[in-house]
Amino acid sequence: MTTKLKIKKGDQVVVTSGSSKGVKGEVLQVLREENRVLVQGVNMRTRHKKPTQSTPGGIEKIEAPIHISNVALADPKSGKATKVGYKALKDGTKVRVAKASGETIDK
Repeated sequence: MTTKLKIKKGDQVVVTSGSSKGVKGEVLQVLREENRVLVQGVNMRTRHKKPTQSTPGGIEKIEAPIHISNVALADPKSGKATKVGYKALKDGTKVRVAKASGETIDK
């Protein structure tokens, strides 16, 4: 059973713990079943690829997923980590809101 995640693909997040603490990046992918996210430039791993007919092979750096509890949404106003809340607008649409500044989180 998966829980409701408040972080989505394309969001700017701040890493709150681990070796990449304090690093900001964009969410590339959300893995709902594992409660993990793939963040650009965070948790880099080296991958040794064999050469094939189409690719030369070599050593690549790729992002590995990190647990969603180790990232927090970046506040659109200050850029610092913030919690996420929800608010209904006058026209009835539900939007995500940064708790620290009260700003709406746009895509």
